Amino acid sequence: MQTQSSLQSSWLRSYYFARAIFSIAWVAAAILFSAQPNLVVLLLVIYPAWDALANLVDARVNGGLKANPSQALNVAVSTMTTLAVIIAVSNSMYAVLAVFGVWAIFSGLLQLNTGIKCWRHYGAQWPMILSGGQSALAGGFMISRSIGSAVPTILDIAPYAAFGAFYFLLAALWLVVTAYRKAEA
Repeated sequence: MQTQSSLQSSWLRSYYFARAIFSIAWVAAAILFSAQPNLVVLLLVIYPAWDALANLVDARVNGGLKANPSQALNVAVSTMTTLAVIIAVSNSMYAVLAVFGVWAIFSGLLQLNTGIKCWRHYGAQWPMILSGGQSALAGGFMISRSIGSAVPTILDIAPYAAFGAFYFLLAALWLVVTAYRKAEA
């Protein structure tokens, strides 16, 4: 019989794999459809909406939003970002990139906090901690590009999502290895 901790660790592995798969699919779609404005808008709105939903589901599985304040805040920030992207796409891609930059900073810092919290319970959270830090730095870069002269595209956001996919996949695989080692011991 699995313990509560092993069930939660199993959930976390599945959650990280799902986040990685979504991000990989999103990056592929961004590359494939970068010249189709209506699909670009849809992809730009879906990305933060998915993040809000994923954080909401993960928080609920792990005791609810009250027990996971950094994820609760991340749900709120990602939801507000989704709404801000909807407004920004009617303005310009400069505005969209700025919104994504601000979101990357906030969500990165919140992910960093969640990774540190989860480390205490599950270990193997260094990829999430690195991802959170890198997200915050990427946000600053996106903001700097949003005030530049080159017109931004969805391809300016795709590397951010690709790195997120990499870190989620790395964290999932690390938890698989950790579980295997525990089972062998």
